[in-house]
Amino acid sequence: MTRSALVGAALKLFGSQGFEGTSTREVAARANANIGSIAYHFGGKEGLRIAVADFIVETIQALAKQAIGGLEASFTEPVNPETAQAQLVRGLERMIAFVVARPEAGDIVRFMLREMAQPSAALDRIYGGVFEPVHKRLCLIWEQATGEPAGSERTRLTIFTLLGQVLYFRIGSEVVLRRMGWDTFGTAEAARVLDVVRDNLVAILSSRKASDA
Repeated sequence: MTRSALVGAALKLFGSQGFEGTSTREVAARANANIGSIAYHFGGKEGLRIAVADFIVETIQALAKQAIGGLEASFTEPVNPETAQAQLVRGLERMIAFVVARPEAGDIVRFMLREMAQPSAALDRIYGGVFEPVHKRLCLIWEQATGEPAGSERTRLTIFTLLGQVLYFRIGSEVVLRRMGWDTFGTAEAARVLDVVRDNLVAILSSRKASDA
């Protein structure tokens, strides 16, 4: 219980204040724990940072399993284009439901943004456990959906584009809410975002079909 409370407190504080800008005393106070418990459970502040990264990896891997069938490097059986396209839509739907509508996603994204700005061993854990395998998996699904090679530059950039438009709604949430006149991102707002992102995906897929014709 104490360990998970410390990880949750560190995730929020490291994301909002930065690793260097957060003291272990602040983390312990937020977790209602003794400051010595950080050394006991994690060996120190850096160990706690790694634990936060591992928590993020576990959380997103569980989401990915629901959204895109896990992060296996290859398919075990052939998938027709229609099934693969439906899987892409389902994956976007699950990602938007989490990234846009779930409050805890904000803490995760803020932590990852800080890590990307100042890379550490924590970013290595997140990249190896989340960024690379999720991206590779989506590239493989894209290949099944379009016939474009998963490892091609065009496919890799396309997947980054699809992910980027989803993440922007969390990164730029304050700007989006103000411009849209919304009070918050709830289920209804997430559904509206999904409608547009789905249309974008369908448009990209249609353009690929047209170019192949």
